[in-house]
Amino acid sequence: MGGFLTRGFRGKHRPADPARIPPGQYETHDFPVLSAGPTPRLRLADWDFRLTGSLDAERRWTWDEFQKLPRERFTRDIHCVTKWSKLDTEWEGVSVDTLLAGVATKATHVVAFCDGGYTTNLPIEDVTQGKAWIVDTYGGHPLDPEHGGPARLLVPHLYLWKSAKWVRGLRLADADEPGFWEALGYHNHGDPWREERYWND
Repeated sequence: MGGFLTRGFRGKHRPADPARIPPGQYETHDFPVLSAGPTPRLRLADWDFRLTGSLDAERRWTWDEFQKLPRERFTRDIHCVTKWSKLDTEWEGVSVDTLLAGVATKATHVVAFCDGGYTTNLPIEDVTQGKAWIVDTYGGHPLDPEHGGPARLLVPHLYLWKSAKWVRGLRLADADEPGFWEALGYHNHGDPWREERYWND
């Protein structure tokens, strides 16, 4: 992917609620747009989602098949490494637990891969047990391309760069493999409550 950022910041910084907003963050009611490259545009007929890598057999869902999977609606706070937090965001999608149901694997990590070449790495425990989803709806509407539509990974307990936009699959891996931003100096884990922004944090 390209190395530039697209940004969409508006409004004033709001005082942080220490019970819900991690250290060093401020609350926004906007939804800023940051992307490491241009926004992909894809016909839903050409979209699919795959599980690949260290597993018994590769899985693949077309858009129509993905829509028929068990879905969840939920509300979570999200936190960006650029220090904004947005509270009570409403999403709908398919839990990663649902996608991994019945998969035989000894993988310790996953690598999310996306249209445009973006990748990010996560320990498997950070995307299972109700911690991560593939979402295609935000605020009751189809997810806008600027925010990762038609579908993005959402891992709300980590900084938002781990919630890969335009996601097309998860590669199950037997070892950790830094993704796009991690290879450029971002923290390998990205816990906002520990301010894990960069390598030395």
